[in-house]
Amino acid sequence: MEKFLYVVKKRGIVLILCLMGLVSYGQVITGAERMDMYLPLLDGKRVAVCGNQTSMVGDVHLVDTLLARGVKVVKLFCPEHGFRGNAEAGAHIASTTDPKTGLPIISLYGKNKKPLPEQLRDVDVILFDLQDVGCRFYTYISTLHYVMEAAAESHHVKVVVLDRPNPNGYFVDGPVLDTNYRSFVGMHPVPVVYGMTIGEYAYMINGEGWLPRALHCDLAVVPLGRYTHQARYNLPVAPSPNLPNAESIFLYPSLCLFEGTNISVGRGTSLPFQIFGAPLLHAGTYRFTPKPIPGVSENPPHNGKECQGFYLKEYAMKNLDSTNRFDVQYLLTAYKFYGDKEHFFINSNFFDKLAGTNLLRKQIMSGVSEEVIRQSWQKPLEQFKIVREKYLLYE
Repeated sequence: MEKFLYVVKKRGIVLILCLMGLVSYGQVITGAERMDMYLPLLDGKRVAVCGNQTSMVGDVHLVDTLLARGVKVVKLFCPEHGFRGNAEAGAHIASTTDPKTGLPIISLYGKNKKPLPEQLRDVDVILFDLQDVGCRFYTYISTLHYVMEAAAESHHVKVVVLDRPNPNGYFVDGPVLDTNYRSFVGMHPVPVVYGMTIGEYAYMINGEGWLPRALHCDLAVVPLGRYTHQARYNLPVAPSPNLPNAESIFLYPSLCLFEGTNISVGRGTSLPFQIFGAPLLHAGTYRFTPKPIPGVSENPPHNGKECQGFYLKEYAMKNLDSTNRFDVQYLLTAYKFYGDKEHFFINSNFFDKLAGTNLLRKQIMSGVSEEVIRQSWQKPLEQFKIVREKYLLYE
């Protein structure tokens, strides 16, 4: 079975799968929906599910679907934002019990980012099903790394990744991580936008030897049907509380670095990651006042203060097909017109971790042009594209 799942990398195989009666309503078929491919791997096994609110099979949650099929699910692992996806970014996620199924939920965010050996003693297979958005600092690929690492260390646990489309999978751009800046918001030498599904990324973690001590995870990926990297995919379920729609997901790669500055990206408003501004930003005509939103943004930056800045939703969607890139111009504009440059990078350490380098921050502070900045990451970006090509499952 593992060999079969891996050879979908070869050209033509995906088309063959699509001709096997798996196409429905012209939409992408997720890995979770292709149960005939992975139920045999779960037969008689003790299964842990690493998932959240995006782990759906049609209109039914994956866990409920598995239990209805008689699969022995023994526990649940959840990433940042929790199992039901109702916790804001960075919030402490406690281990608890799923009220619907009574299954124990173990948080993989906070101190316990990697499943502990004792948490895997009664597990044979980890079924991994999280909706990624294709950005290095979106922490689900870090959770994937730690799940694979823990499984490899156990010597008996298999990881099965149920692939999902990448809504930002149609381009590759941004500075490549310098491993001196490795953190939970950037663990691997990949660009800000890497243009791979989470299943392809799992193969790359294994294939490039990114697990420590030469570990190799026993891995299978259940591929997508009717998917190409050029497709635009509108997620049916919001991947996290502050990415509520396609516009926010499209803008997220370019706006997230503001989280290391004194600029608000709209947390505490109805337009997170669709606007940016600050009380001391003297540019733009859009005004907004962040306020606490339970479960979404309890204490947003510039809470209760009027911010001036930009509303990007219309711009983002008009340029969806022509601006296939990590857009550094937002940062350059904000820095140029910010009234207190000494305190613009309010958390320079975090900014550098998000950027994967300290060079971008230094370039912005030095007034380097966008063209020169973009040129500075082209060589490592081209080198990454060569590595990426080895692990692509789809056109």
